[in-house]
Amino acid sequence: MSEAAQTLEGWYVLHDLRSIDWQAWNAASAAEQDGALNELMSLVTEWQEVESRNEGSLGLYSIVGQKADLIFMHLRETLEELNAIENAFNRSGFARFTRKEYSYVSVVELSNYMAPPGVDPLQIPEIVARLKPILPKSNHICFYPMNKKRDLQDNWYMLPMDDRKTLMRSHGMIGRGYAGKVKQIISGSVGFDDWEWGVTLFADDALQFKKLVYEMRFDEVSARYGEFGSFYVGNLLTGESLVRLLLQG
Repeated sequence: MSEAAQTLEGWYVLHDLRSIDWQAWNAASAAEQDGALNELMSLVTEWQEVESRNEGSLGLYSIVGQKADLIFMHLRETLEELNAIENAFNRSGFARFTRKEYSYVSVVELSNYMAPPGVDPLQIPEIVARLKPILPKSNHICFYPMNKKRDLQDNWYMLPMDDRKTLMRSHGMIGRGYAGKVKQIISGSVGFDDWEWGVTLFADDALQFKKLVYEMRFDEVSARYGEFGSFYVGNLLTGESLVRLLLQG
């Protein structure tokens, strides 16, 4: 049996993707729209206050394409808190104007592939900050789930630990080449959702997503062992742009 990679876990993560029922929204009265929007903005304000206390974080983006309209990315200490967030949104007046398109449950994860020997990673502030990150408010987001293959000779889980460490070291070097351009958050979802990891990228220049993912496709970790789900790409929403989206189109 190959040695399993040991992992460090941080905050739990919920990616909540919704579509707006524009027909119902446009048919609503101005009073109904105002009431629903006020409830939504109240929730967003509450989530932002949690982030200001460093007790979680929020990412709010408008999705480009037909897969969804909105993505709410929530980070919290417990699954119970994520469940409460989801239920609070579902009870809101705004929720009746939305459809549930997709959700993804995971936990921020760091593996021991890159850990220096003999060091307690939880004593390193930079490691703790990566496990409980405040999400950047970059212009764009890219989210996708992925697996490592378990396919005949291309079975990641049958490789010896040393081989996996070598491959991941090379893979990580590509990501480091985009430091300052792309912020990456990896969350583990084995036992939590249908895929094994969720990858969330943030950048002010959306083209960096394409360049990074394309370059990584040539690395053996992705080319030989990677399987990818749907990609969701979006634009940052502020309070002002959210109101403009809903009331002005």
